[in-house]
Amino acid sequence: MTQQGVQALPPYEVGRLAGAVLDAVNSVVVGKREALELVLAGILAGGHVLLEDLPGLGKTLTARSFAQALGLDFRRLQFTPDLLPADVTGSFLYDQRKGDFAFRAGPVFTNMLLADEINRTPPKTQSALLEAMQEKQVSVEGVTYRLDPPFHVLATANPIEYEGTYPLPEAQLDRFLLRVSFGYPTAEEEWEVMRRRMSRRQEEAQLAPVVDARTLQVMQAALESVTVEDSIGRYIVSLAAATREHSAVLVGSSPRGSLALLLLARARAAMSGRDYVVPEDVKDVAVPALAHRITLRPEMWLRQVNPAFVVQEVLSAVPAPASGALPTYARHD
Repeated sequence: MTQQGVQALPPYEVGRLAGAVLDAVNSVVVGKREALELVLAGILAGGHVLLEDLPGLGKTLTARSFAQALGLDFRRLQFTPDLLPADVTGSFLYDQRKGDFAFRAGPVFTNMLLADEINRTPPKTQSALLEAMQEKQVSVEGVTYRLDPPFHVLATANPIEYEGTYPLPEAQLDRFLLRVSFGYPTAEEEWEVMRRRMSRRQEEAQLAPVVDARTLQVMQAALESVTVEDSIGRYIVSLAAATREHSAVLVGSSPRGSLALLLLARARAAMSGRDYVVPEDVKDVAVPALAHRITLRPEMWLRQVNPAFVVQEVLSAVPAPASGALPTYARHD
């Protein structure tokens, strides 16, 4: 039993349910299984996901499909240059019948919020999401409102369009547990997209819920029982520290990056039905968890060096552990 009173599931059951959710989403989103696994890992780890890719590659469809498969209340907010913070969080409106001001909740009061094209709105509105993402609460006119769990933000961004956009500040990028890109489909996958569209004879695809919000919380609680051996934990610390010492990096990953690696590695282990983390779990999530937290030196941009390349170099340079020892935090002398 967890502190919140949510009964945890055994890891093999988490893996089974996660596989069923992924199969359901994959019935709508063709291919991209690895990217979808990363998105689900971010949700299971209790975090927020940034979907950064070119237009028309299924980012919005992915968010809506996960909300349906997970049985979550879902709202979509289109970020535009004239969007105000109150349009995100909500505001007080005068109620003529009561003669007083009443709070009208904004779209952030949901289980899964799709922040579509988040880089199209000014920083003032972008920052309205910061408190909600980190503290799971919203403050309006000095009054604080808690957001009901589970709460996840899936934000989309176009990485190549700069005119009329506002790049996310580092402080907000750091709030996303991971950044995921889908890339173009193969020819076979693209044909499968068209074939399925003709087969269902309508534009929208509806998914039946595989789990509900309560079950998702139970699955998330199960991650706390996934063991992380000391050498794995030190490996995670070494990876984050190596990004700070890399010659191409101006600002490396913060300790929040180390925590992101830990949480995502636990989620990957649970999705595989294991109650322990192996180095491969850490390696699988290192690039999406760390790349967006790295600021390169200006000359590296001229050479078109990608932060993901830096993380790959770090993975190659830092030796992975091989140990089956009991973690120190789990020992009872």
